[in-house]
Amino acid sequence: MLIAGRYRLKTAIGRGAMGEVWRAYDEMLGRPVAVKLLLAQHTDPTAAARFRLEAQTAGRLQHPNVVGVVDFGEQEGRLFLVMELVEGDSLHRVLAQAGSLPAEEVARIAAQAAAGLAVAHEQGIVHRDIKPGNLLLDAVGSVKIGDFGIARFMDDPGGALTATGQIVGTSLYIAPERALGQPAGPPSDVYSLGCVLYQLLTGRVPFNAESAIAVLHHHLDTPPVPPRELGIGLPPAFENYLLGLLAKRPEDRPTARQTAEWFAAGSWRGRPEPLPAATPRTAPGTAPRTAPEPRATTSGTPAGAWPETGLPPGSVTTYAFPSTAAGTAPAHRGRRRQRTGGRTVSARRSRTVSTVAAVVIFLGALLVGIAWFSPDHSSADTPATDPSSTTNQAPGTPSSLNPPATGGKKPGTGDDGGPGSQPAPKKGKDKGGEDDKG
Repeated sequence: MLIAGRYRLKTAIGRGAMGEVWRAYDEMLGRPVAVKLLLAQHTDPTAAARFRLEAQTAGRLQHPNVVGVVDFGEQEGRLFLVMELVEGDSLHRVLAQAGSLPAEEVARIAAQAAAGLAVAHEQGIVHRDIKPGNLLLDAVGSVKIGDFGIARFMDDPGGALTATGQIVGTSLYIAPERALGQPAGPPSDVYSLGCVLYQLLTGRVPFNAESAIAVLHHHLDTPPVPPRELGIGLPPAFENYLLGLLAKRPEDRPTARQTAEWFAAGSWRGRPEPLPAATPRTAPGTAPRTAPEPRATTSGTPAGAWPETGLPPGSVTTYAFPSTAAGTAPAHRGRRRQRTGGRTVSARRSRTVSTVAAVVIFLGALLVGIAWFSPDHSSADTPATDPSSTTNQAPGTPSSLNPPATGGKKPGTGDDGGPGSQPAPKKGKDKGGEDDKG
């Protein structure tokens, strides 16, 4: 069958509520495409309008993670939509075969699916039917969001041609606010994506019951079972973020853009965040040494339990508090004992007091010694002598044997005629040198 004179239908590859999808070949451009035909016997009066809406919404989105629209038209009273052909399986088939996927693969799917949703939300489009069957994997494993059949524009007061209060979408992946009949918004798609990721990790949907109404009640009131309680080994960061996607209140969920960036950055691995730059104590006038960036090992985990700071193991780093006004100090530094290099401030104060005491004792002893041995306090006081009153001494005779003459009589002087003394000459009556008589 040839559609629009250029698209030749080959084989049917899917069937949905409104139409069927065919593998086709574009004879004009020479490439494979997918053609979606509206079912001829469809009795829904809004089916044609919704089919056109799908073409309009998907046609506004140009992104690697969204199935692109090539053409739209009508053939013999049947509407058709031409899209790019995704050579791969849907996540629904992947789950049917594998049961569940490893965390690494699920994180990659989460990043790409959230990126596609973010583009749609930024264009004012809410998908409203995110589920494994609408997330396709191409030949290289990239995620493509398809089937915008029940999507709505956020500025469409009619809720994309649905009746007031009517719930559209799949109950297993529907957001709590939509279960209450409220309009769908971007957080609703984020919640549905969280349900899909939960199923990819655990092999089961977050909530299931015998009826759709019971499932809706679980979405409203029942917290999801953490994957770790189901025996699924996940990094705590991944599990916590996944449970955040499944928050009951829309305002508590991250946006699609935040989700895409978080998973794409590898934050789901749970690497510890780097600590603030350390401010080691340095001498005045010396530039502080900053800590190097954290270094990861080949296994993707950081080297050591904490990011490296460039300091030897066992050393304690003190982080600087905000500076205060000049001449003042924070009040909390008054009595708190801070450890720096393994010694406390009190120990340094004790060492300082001991040093000052030793200096004081030394200076006191020095002053006492100077006072004790000064000339004013010597026991050998010797007044200055008169050269004219001293006697001549023989060369080589010790000076202690001939002390200077004084007014008093002392042993060894000429006055007592003791040994080693010489009588003092007296003035004679004549020059002839006659001795005076004693």
